[in-house]
Amino acid sequence: MSMCQFSVPLLLPNCDTKQCTLMLWAMRDIVKKYRPQSLSESKGLIEERIVVSELPMISFVRLGECSLSKSKILNELLSNSQQYHDTFVHSNMEGGDSPRRISSGLVEMTWYLPCGNKNMDVFSEPVAVANLRGDIASYQTQFSFLCQTSAAVFVFFDALDSECELLTNQNHKAQIFLVGNRQSKDFKLDAVKKVATKLRLTKRNILLKDKHINDADFVKDLRKKVSNAFENTKVKMGIEKMADIARKHGICVECQTAKKNADAITAEIQDILKYKEVQLPLQGQIWKDLTRLEKEELRLRQVGSENIEKYKSDLQLQKTKLWEEQNSHDISKAMTCFINAISSPGIERCYFLKWMRINLDNVSREKLFDLREQYKEKCKNPENKEEIKEIDKQLSNSSLGTEHFFREMGQIYEASLSLPETDAARQQLQHLPKLCAELMIDGFPLELVDGEASNIPLRWVTDVLSQLNDLVSPKNKILVVTVLGVQSTGKSTLLNTMFGVQFAVSSGRCTRGAFMLLIKINEDVRKDFNCDFMVIIDTEGLKSPELAQLDNSHEHDNELATLVVGLSDITIINVSMENSTEMKDILQIVVHAFLRMKEVGKKKPKCQFVHQNVSDVSAHDKNLRDRKLLLQQLNEMTQAAAKMEKKEEYSSFTDVMEYSPDTGNWYIPGLWNGNPPMAPVNAGYSEAVYELKKNIIHILESCGSSANNILEFTEWMKSLWTAVKHENFIFSFRNSLVADAYMRLCTEFNKWEWDFKKEMFTWVTQAETRISNFGTPADKSNISDMTELHLLLKNKVLTELSEWETKLLENLDQYFKQTEGHVYLVEGYREEFKNSA
Repeated sequence: MSMCQFSVPLLLPNCDTKQCTLMLWAMRDIVKKYRPQSLSESKGLIEERIVVSELPMISFVRLGECSLSKSKILNELLSNSQQYHDTFVHSNMEGGDSPRRISSGLVEMTWYLPCGNKNMDVFSEPVAVANLRGDIASYQTQFSFLCQTSAAVFVFFDALDSECELLTNQNHKAQIFLVGNRQSKDFKLDAVKKVATKLRLTKRNILLKDKHINDADFVKDLRKKVSNAFENTKVKMGIEKMADIARKHGICVECQTAKKNADAITAEIQDILKYKEVQLPLQGQIWKDLTRLEKEELRLRQVGSENIEKYKSDLQLQKTKLWEEQNSHDISKAMTCFINAISSPGIERCYFLKWMRINLDNVSREKLFDLREQYKEKCKNPENKEEIKEIDKQLSNSSLGTEHFFREMGQIYEASLSLPETDAARQQLQHLPKLCAELMIDGFPLELVDGEASNIPLRWVTDVLSQLNDLVSPKNKILVVTVLGVQSTGKSTLLNTMFGVQFAVSSGRCTRGAFMLLIKINEDVRKDFNCDFMVIIDTEGLKSPELAQLDNSHEHDNELATLVVGLSDITIINVSMENSTEMKDILQIVVHAFLRMKEVGKKKPKCQFVHQNVSDVSAHDKNLRDRKLLLQQLNEMTQAAAKMEKKEEYSSFTDVMEYSPDTGNWYIPGLWNGNPPMAPVNAGYSEAVYELKKNIIHILESCGSSANNILEFTEWMKSLWTAVKHENFIFSFRNSLVADAYMRLCTEFNKWEWDFKKEMFTWVTQAETRISNFGTPADKSNISDMTELHLLLKNKVLTELSEWETKLLENLDQYFKQTEGHVYLVEGYREEFKNSA
């Protein structure tokens, strides 16, 4: 509701008991970004949970009947001339004249948040706006609460009783403003003056609409009074701090029990990096080293001339030492509290995890904000290279969420499996996978791929899924939907909109790795799908600037993409605007990897391209040529890959992945309708996503018969990940063209190398013969001293080697000149081949 810029309930009355509830818990998830005028020069932002924001609140109430539409006037008050929006429901809008069933006595609220542009902002500073539905005479508890928490209360009326005890007897912290309609037949100016005198109101606290003032001018006058009321006030209060006042008025507030457990864990966080080292030690460098050893065990990149079996044995010993190091750590205090808290039954566990998420987001956001400010400051001086690099590293490592605690739990469990089965420490941890499986059933995601180590904790994930299979009916079938795309293209938002899930978005941190979430299929459509559950996999953004500087950035992206595409029934390729070329490189490697990995042969994954931020109605027709060109390029890459892998039967992209350029592309308009932070969600976005969802469901219905059950999915994941870890060649390339160019260059270089070796072998043979014949009649030279001959041959061989080195380097340069049109494909490998030469 808040994202759509609709007002949200602040005080919600119970229809039967009339008891009100402060909707603090429901509002805790609302995070807002805005830029007050004070930050407009520096382009700074404020981002925080709205319940903790210390903002002035302006309340609007009605006394008796009123001919002015309070809600309609409020909408005009909060909208600038270019961007009108119905934040509050009023009688003149569609559905606004429906009889009230539950809204009488409701206090609803919204926030006006500036963007820092004077021409766009209605108010230059942020303000909360509350609106009481119904007559304050009937809802005195709500009115009293608003008088205690607001900076100003605007009272709309037609007729005012000169005594008006309801207004005069209240203990007001708020300024009172009277807003009346002179044109009403019940209006009496004398009564207004008497009330104003009793309340000690000046003329600036009274606004009367008469026939000489049109609606636009009236709203303009009201806006000035609202602006003056909150700009000069000291009464600023976050919704969280309203809880005490609410309790005094007999208003219910959220449950606090689970908060204590979450606070006990997060209260100790001062420095995130140190906290992770002390409280979550198993997922740090140890886990990254284990990942490196696991891949090296299968890829054998560093084996050199060493005996392979001995090398593998050494790697296994190193892994054993790392497991021992993991097991040497006692379970930290924070992890003990965390495991105990998620072992709580039912709803308390859900409350705890939400409190954890809220607290950790607050800590991370604060830390990231400070680091970004430092980064901005240091970037002003280009000489601060090392300091900028250090801050950049801290930015990458300063996120902390519940996923880190679950990751640590997985590492504790995996490490325990290296202990003997009878070991007490191992026995105590056997219940952990079941806890995580229960949470999956409750709708919490499971981290499938750890984005920081680029690895799957295979035994942990396998045991969680095994427990999940036991908890649901055995052999329940599942269908898998995955989203893949470049960073910050709205992948998580797309999944949240389509399936009503809650993958983290806009919390100061991007998704890292891949998370899987279980959705139960309703019984009424289960037959159509021929499956019981849908698995949604959300992945981190590919081509991340953070990872681009690393040597293995291509490898990380290509491994992740190949895994999730191989696991899915449908992959949504999410791209920004009409441009899908940014994903072309990744798709080439995925196809190439599938051709290389014999294990991948189960079925063709289905592929749908989603183009975000495209609002042109003719986008589908206009981009026909681009779609055909993309498919043509992907076909060429597939043919190149097939030729390299000697699998010429694959001649097109559609032989490996199921894709149609006509029905497999979707154009979705931008998420926001207007200029944030006051822009509502674009209804066109929702409609387009709904159409995409219908199409995906239709495709899933047609492929339902091939659905896996959970155990089959687990086995398939294990074999696929093993195949990915075995892959030693293709993942290190940007795309198939680069790989092809590299192979061609290797072939050419091998020819030159062979010529060099052949020439040198001939020279060595002749030199050996000459040495053997020294001092015999066959020796035709005039050299009588062996030392002299040795020196002569040594000088000659050095000259010969130097000449060949020059020749090889000249051949390389000549090759690069000949392939100048595609030089970018092999340029990155120039140094590698020069070193070989």
